Amino acid sequence: MAATALTEAPAAAPPNATPSGAGAAPASTASPGDAAAAATAAAAWELVLVVVLKSCAMGFIIVAALFGNLLVIVSVMRHRKLRVITNYFVVSLALADMLVALCAMCFNASVELTGGVWLFGYFMCDVWNSLDVYFSTASILHLCCISVDRYYAIVQPLDYPLIMTPARLAAMLAVVWCSPALVSFLPIFLGWYTTEEHLRFRRQHQDVCAFTVNKPYAVISSSVSFWVPGVIMIFMYYRIYVEADRQERMLYR
Repeated sequence: MAATALTEAPAAAPPNATPSGAGAAPASTASPGDAAAAATAAAAWELVLVVVLKSCAMGFIIVAALFGNLLVIVSVMRHRKLRVITNYFVVSLALADMLVALCAMCFNASVELTGGVWLFGYFMCDVWNSLDVYFSTASILHLCCISVDRYYAIVQPLDYPLIMTPARLAAMLAVVWCSPALVSFLPIFLGWYTTEEHLRFRRQHQDVCAFTVNKPYAVISSSVSFWVPGVIMIFMYYRIYVEADRQERMLYR
């Protein structure tokens, strides 16, 4: 029998069959521009979220500072028994802290929310820096006066009414409110606090309100605003502690 060559015919494709790959999902056709737009939108939403959170936090701090210090002032004014010399220092301190929140912190909030852009011009930048230094120094000096008052009340109780008189109280408060101007408004508006290069930079870039100080101003202002009052407070409260410890030892003998 002669050998016959057998060839196998290909199987017929079903009617519904489609060529290989014809029914596969199409490949992604996103362009680089679409990806960049999506990234920009995500960054914008993130920036909005940060601004909202900052606004809420700063608003809460400012309102809490205003309300809390106002509550202190009203409490002392409404109750006659609280109208003692020490509490007049406390009321004055509360007023200074209220003004810090109202004048300094509000400007600072605007800078934070605008990404560091100053919106109020060259003159108001000096006003803001002066108010910030002024009220911060006044607050620390109030704390120093309170420590002196407590020292005489505890260490020298018999002499306290003779030392802390209403006239002396008024003089101390006058010093507390007037002396901070010597390290705030005066050097800042006269340009003594910084270098000529920084002043030129500020005149050319009035949308930037940076408080850059020179060494002499840094030493003087930090001494008046922090170091000298801090040393006085440490000394006064140390003497108060020593006296309280001495009285306790005498009580239990």
